[in-house]
Amino acid sequence: MAKPMFLRQSLWHFRISLAKLLVGSKATSPHFAFIGAGSTGHLCSRIAESGHRDVLVVTDGPLRELGLADSAVAPLSSKGVRLHWYDGVKPDPTFTHVREGAEALKSGNATAVLAVGGGSSIDAAKMIALMAEADSEPESWVGFQKAPEDAAPIYVIPTTAGTGSEATMGAVITDENDHSKNVISGSAMLPRAVALDPDLMLGLPPMITAATGMDALTHGVEAYIGRWERGTRRETASMCIRGVFEWLPRVLAEPDNAEARLGMAVAAYYGGVAINQVNVGSIHAIAHQLGSLYHLPHGVANNMVMPHLLRVYGPCAEAKLAELGPLMDINAAQSDAAARVIDAIELLGVKSNLPTTCDAISQKDYPLLISRAVEESDGYVSPRLLTEGDVASVLDRISG
Repeated sequence: MAKPMFLRQSLWHFRISLAKLLVGSKATSPHFAFIGAGSTGHLCSRIAESGHRDVLVVTDGPLRELGLADSAVAPLSSKGVRLHWYDGVKPDPTFTHVREGAEALKSGNATAVLAVGGGSSIDAAKMIALMAEADSEPESWVGFQKAPEDAAPIYVIPTTAGTGSEATMGAVITDENDHSKNVISGSAMLPRAVALDPDLMLGLPPMITAATGMDALTHGVEAYIGRWERGTRRETASMCIRGVFEWLPRVLAEPDNAEARLGMAVAAYYGGVAINQVNVGSIHAIAHQLGSLYHLPHGVANNMVMPHLLRVYGPCAEAKLAELGPLMDINAAQSDAAARVIDAIELLGVKSNLPTTCDAISQKDYPLLISRAVEESDGYVSPRLLTEGDVASVLDRISG
């Protein structure tokens, strides 16, 4: 059962005030991004020029079987860098994956970690890099700024456009014991450099393209409407949102269009930069529970939840949502601008052929889903705190 609302509000305001005091209003120091076709080669040169001679590549089995991961990092081998591999990452990586990868890191005496893949591989790679010098168990790092302050340097080649993990200092890891999704963050987890290479995303299946694209949109929207004014979050969130609305429909219609793939990659990157400053919000708090209990892909879950929770927020979010109108060719001066923005977000998900309901959601699971979602949402700077009724109303709308 959730704590009394007055206590939750007091703790919530205290956390926000403390974060502002400790972190300040300036943006997190940016890292370096190589952008465009062939940028993977430039990133590999950067890694070699930094003096690394043994590098652990973290990826998943399918990317290796397709030869995509090996071809992406081939320039490292040509420069005399020895490659060590951990390709056991699965969707929703677990602490077991982290430990397995750490063993590969240490046995190969690797001095850097290179992630090749989507959000699961990137998140796992960050955690594996933290294990290089760690003398504590990774489960103890759950929460914000509890991770070790030192890590092996992290580099990233994303193969999807959506998670934004290539631009953040956080990771989401699943606990196999209770299937909960756990957020870990720390400054050492911010990648040193990334390559946004559209060549690696050509021909990506429509469902993955759509789901990761709507995941990116969720990042932009949540960063923009949150309560924390920090750094460039409005500007970078706006570039993410405009980019998704411009490029996602085009890339779904033309999967092999390199320009559209690059547009989505940059939009997702900006979404990551935005949430790296102010974090995600309560859409994620609900979506994470759907992923952990029903194994819904993260972008699919975010897309299901987003329009319904934005309506639940009501007046608390209307002004900022209305400001997003011009990014979607909606007149922000209109009195119903916020409602039209939400409708446009919902329509984009529908046109992207993503499911809007999940038959697996059962009322018997409501207590667990609601409890975990409310608890997680208390750690975010969303427009307002969620009530148990808020979460229940969203679940009612998306259950099959």
